[in-house]
Amino acid sequence: MGVSENPTNDRDAVLATAARAREAAVVLRGLTRARKDAAVLAIADALDAAAPRIVAANAGDVARAVENGTDPAIVDRLTLTPERLHAIAEAAREVAALPDPVGEVVRGYTLPNGLEVRQVRVPLGVVGMIYEARPNVTVDAAVLCLKSGNAALLRGSSSAYETNVVLVEVMQEALQAQGLPADAIALVPGTTHESVKHLMTARGLVDVLIPRGGAGLIRSVVEESTVPVIETGVGNCHVYVDSGADLDKAVAILVNAKTQRVSVCNAAETFLVHADVADAFLPKALAALKDKGVTVHGDQRMAAYAAESGIGFAPVTDDDWAAEYYSLDIAAGVVDSLDDALAHIRRWSSGHTEAIVSDSASAIQSFITGVDSAAVMVNASTRFTDGGEFGFGAEIGISTQKLHARGPMGLAELTSTTYVVTGDGHVRG
Repeated sequence: MGVSENPTNDRDAVLATAARAREAAVVLRGLTRARKDAAVLAIADALDAAAPRIVAANAGDVARAVENGTDPAIVDRLTLTPERLHAIAEAAREVAALPDPVGEVVRGYTLPNGLEVRQVRVPLGVVGMIYEARPNVTVDAAVLCLKSGNAALLRGSSSAYETNVVLVEVMQEALQAQGLPADAIALVPGTTHESVKHLMTARGLVDVLIPRGGAGLIRSVVEESTVPVIETGVGNCHVYVDSGADLDKAVAILVNAKTQRVSVCNAAETFLVHADVADAFLPKALAALKDKGVTVHGDQRMAAYAAESGIGFAPVTDDDWAAEYYSLDIAAGVVDSLDDALAHIRRWSSGHTEAIVSDSASAIQSFITGVDSAAVMVNASTRFTDGGEFGFGAEIGISTQKLHARGPMGLAELTSTTYVVTGDGHVRG
């Protein structure tokens, strides 16, 4: 898959790929669930069978990333081990087992004049994905699009290019073996930003774009695209420990939310603790975080507790409150009330996930009402904001916008609707 040095030819190549994907989408739109499920399962089996080939390609991408001094958290996202690849294949099998949203009647009724109105789920068409060093997204997006009757047009980062080339080749081979068009899953030609721009302006060929990655990538796609965009967002997620919290549960939730995997958008980046339980909670919490190698970026009230615990500490800045660290760092503060916690979250949150730990029903309800994020966790880790954990199978992204799709995006979020109106010779007077 060569890349031309001529921007015009690059644009021609991208548009030609999008046009073929659009033709494939017509075929997918009419497939039965059985055909789609068989294709998804064939892809899963092909990924397992091609594991050595895929991991070898990925090793080259990883080696180049390390040589280029890439952040370790990004290298972790980029890396595919045999175990991770098998987990990706298993996630595809889970998608095959999910109900098919296409054809679902969202609502239906009969008008007084006898017309029958049904709002029915239909595929979006061609879904373009623009994403960073996450080769798992290549497969997740492809199988979710396939299951929901959409063609997938994939533009991963250049850092994962060799991995993505092989992944798409393997999936295309599986599609062809099932008698389906290979172009139903396609890699956008090119590794330069110009090819991304060509995709973002392929209005009429691409029905929707979904950017998935850092704030800069998402902002660029939202601001520069002429194709409609479903905006995913970064994860500046908060954990608030209320005065009514079970403190042992709170420690476990905080440690899991921060340290279970730091390089993901649903990891906690800030925790706030009510002043009434700070003396009892913080020695336990900071000791547990210290054991995991966490550095706290705390306010003045947090500093004394941090000094006693011996945990790595730095005074918090506005940049810290706003940060998505992707590392063993966390911003932290002591607040005097639930209202203060809510005010802080409203100022700094990215609208992804917020968690409260409390046994107070009134505090929990106030928190749920007071935050405006895609997901709210009550006595649970922020790490649960995930399509798989929500029972969606693999997710295509986590939307922080408020239109059409919000939160983890599964199959239903990859559909639109058509109104089917049935009459018996009805004419409008």
